[in-house]
Amino acid sequence: MMKYEMFKEVVKEKFQEYFHDDKDVVKLEFHKVNKINQERDGVTLHRNDGESRIAPTLYLQDMYTEYQKTGDLDIVLGKFAVRLQEAAFEAKQHNVEQMLDRDSFRDKVIFQLINTEQNKETLERVPHRQFQDLSIIYRWVVDVERNAVASTLVTNKLMEDMKISEEELFTCASINTNKIMPSKVMSMNDLMREMFAKDGMPESVMDQMFDMIPAEQQMYVISNEKQTFGASALLYEENLHKLAEQLGSDLYILPSSLHEVIAISTNGHEPEMLAAMVNEINMGTVDLADRLSNQVYHYDKNLRKVTMATDTPNKRLDGVAMNNPEVTVGVKEQVR
Repeated sequence: MMKYEMFKEVVKEKFQEYFHDDKDVVKLEFHKVNKINQERDGVTLHRNDGESRIAPTLYLQDMYTEYQKTGDLDIVLGKFAVRLQEAAFEAKQHNVEQMLDRDSFRDKVIFQLINTEQNKETLERVPHRQFQDLSIIYRWVVDVERNAVASTLVTNKLMEDMKISEEELFTCASINTNKIMPSKVMSMNDLMREMFAKDGMPESVMDQMFDMIPAEQQMYVISNEKQTFGASALLYEENLHKLAEQLGSDLYILPSSLHEVIAISTNGHEPEMLAAMVNEINMGTVDLADRLSNQVYHYDKNLRKVTMATDTPNKRLDGVAMNNPEVTVGVKEQVR
């Protein structure tokens, strides 16, 4: 079986052959793509049919994963050629002129939170603002389905094309995010109850199990109904305040992923211990593409604001160490 670098070169040589019957295909472009938290090898399909203004991209890493499973290069290339053509066809179905209408665009801009240190190159080409060790960026929702949201990153160029400022993007996203993907707060106990109930566990057994967990030890998942980019719910302070009032304490917030955060009472917990747990889980079980931060945040229910509870050396999410890191625990600085 080929190593990835060899696989990549073979794909560059052979993939074009799978599009010979499609006369509208002008070329396949192989290029580096800065995705959230990582750089990927992309292949973009460019067409000349007079209609397509959106060029779909697939990723060679995904192709290689499929190749590792099957060991059959021809099957993999054929499958991904079909996927790329289907993506191009779907792109044609969208009313691009309507999608690029300024008013329609303004109604479909939402927030996404990403890690600042891990995404420096991406942040150079997108409008953003700082939030603790994170950055608020913007996404343009193309389609909303029952269990999914199709969206694309708002770049500096798209912002300029729409003749809109970052300040306007922030205002629009503040309104749209909760409207398109309403925030949702659920106790971990309730989520586990649902899982155990599906497995047939008697309710009496569940009651006995969860009644043993002290209130200050209970965790709460904060996300949205689509469970997509749900960490942005952290920007809606009212979610945190309501939970803090319910628990009668401040909150520590653990960045579970780009799609959710976990809140817990500050009573009986040490932030640096929680940060160590977050880092271990990130490195062990969370895909790099989904990681948000290795830090822990503090919500003060009286001041009604979020600050950083830790500032550990683990700034990056891929395990690459920072130069001359310094540990500072208990940072309390408000960042816009």
